[in-house]
Amino acid sequence: MAAVLVRLRERTAFRAALFIRHFASPSLSGIGPIVNQATSGTTTHRQLSSMPGPRKDVQIIDLSMSYVDTAVGQKAVVFLHGNPTSSYLWRNIIPHVQGLARCLAPDLIGMGMSQKSPTQSYSFVDHYRYLNRWFDAVNLPEKVTIVCHDWGSALGFHWCHLNPARVEGIVHMESLTGPLPSWDYFPDVARSIFQAMRSEAGEEIVLKKNFFVERLLPTAILRKLTDEEMEVYREPFKNEGEDRRPTLTWPREIPVNTEGPENVVRLVQAYAQWLSQSEQSKKIPKLFIDADPGFFSPVIKKSITKWPNQRTVAVKGLHFVQEDSPEEIGTAIAEFLKNDVYRIDSKM
Repeated sequence: MAAVLVRLRERTAFRAALFIRHFASPSLSGIGPIVNQATSGTTTHRQLSSMPGPRKDVQIIDLSMSYVDTAVGQKAVVFLHGNPTSSYLWRNIIPHVQGLARCLAPDLIGMGMSQKSPTQSYSFVDHYRYLNRWFDAVNLPEKVTIVCHDWGSALGFHWCHLNPARVEGIVHMESLTGPLPSWDYFPDVARSIFQAMRSEAGEEIVLKKNFFVERLLPTAILRKLTDEEMEVYREPFKNEGEDRRPTLTWPREIPVNTEGPENVVRLVQAYAQWLSQSEQSKKIPKLFIDADPGFFSPVIKKSITKWPNQRTVAVKGLHFVQEDSPEEIGTAIAEFLKNDVYRIDSKM
């Protein structure tokens, strides 16, 4: 694993430069207005102004969690987003899947349309505590397929590790497949800004400047988001200050062996070992959506070579690949469900 990660800088310099070419420097004065990226050569696709299913709310512990639920189907697929997105990320993918299964996409606490925490507590453990209860509160079948991205993948992998008997399939993209041995293994071009967000400067960079929404999100997509799309992503974090706390806590939870957080390092190590070595994992079909050029995808592809029962599909995109290739991703998930998970053809 370490040998693979150490080659990240050499193998992904160009890809990473695409992803963060408009990143601010760690200096606070370097964080300015967004400069939109080029839009040529990207995949065209149908835009949906609203989610492909009704939105519901459920009380989880002391907070209300919002989620999209197509409500129809004996099977179920759960779509998990990361930072700084929401269930909206899956709006153009779910239509390709909803004919095969009930599709659910929750907004993590403090994100999307879910309620903000009055204690501003948004650690990995906090998110998992609410998400785990959500799984039990929405009348899911015995087994589900998890589709996950970014921090949603860490939450999803952890849930699968702790609930293997409930997992029917796993789909992941730009995912967190293991802890970093050290910051030396994080891409050079992004290391400084992510380290800065873990310092006292993070409050200025994120809580005041809204870095993740206003700079990272639009520059981590090949095409240009429409004004309507940007407004949806911006809405949960419009208010300066603590409303943006979830997007700052996430980079502070990145598991780095030499720095921590130790509890996140341990649980990511545990699910990575389970996914690559356990007998349970061998029985779970998996699909890796390989983003090209991607950002983390090149190293992910190397780190999961020992994951059993897995196939790979390549699509165009940077980090938020769902915004660049939703139809390709949706089609790949549908085919994976039919052929590998539900084995529909073999039952006919």
